[in-house]
Amino acid sequence: MPSIDYINFEELLGLIARHTSLAGRFMVAICGPPGSGKSTIAGLLVARLGHCAKVVPMDGFHLDNRQLKNLDLLHRKGAPETFDAYGFLELIKDIRTTENLSFPVFDRDADQTIMDADNLGPEHKIIIIEGNYLLLKKYPWSDLKDEFDLSVCLEVSDIELEKRLTDRWIAHGLDPISASARALSNDMTNVRYVKKHSILPDYIVAQI
Repeated sequence: MPSIDYINFEELLGLIARHTSLAGRFMVAICGPPGSGKSTIAGLLVARLGHCAKVVPMDGFHLDNRQLKNLDLLHRKGAPETFDAYGFLELIKDIRTTENLSFPVFDRDADQTIMDADNLGPEHKIIIIEGNYLLLKKYPWSDLKDEFDLSVCLEVSDIELEKRLTDRWIAHGLDPISASARALSNDMTNVRYVKKHSILPDYIVAQI
């Protein structure tokens, strides 16, 4: 089994920063299970890299709640089948060839996708793509891997992930018992799926 190098945040930043002067775009995948800190690290990278970098989140491709309800998938929101994977793949491919693009983002407080909420311009050379399923083996997610110049997975223990996910639901208004049940019933199912069905990244950033 091939070995994977572990790197810290500063080493990751250094790897990416080498490509800020490229003529084309450099595509970085930040993946990991729910609660692993993908959005946080992606935001820190952009803050350090400056205006040449931009985050494109996978979460903007959540299917609408009404559609999930019709598909009897609302209780599984956040699972691979509750995303528009084909639409996400199309966007990622377009990023390579099209300078000006708009893309959707997910408003967690409103629990809905906001279409064309953000955009890429010619100044954005480093694209930080973050999401749970960027390295999933299942089609069409599996076609994403060829679009990334660098892939990084965040490694966090299941115990810590359960705590973070429970705290997330508490922050959204659930009581501790309901929050724990929500985290265990759906979120941790997705955690296990990501860990079991993803291909190996180029590097791993270990957190807790």
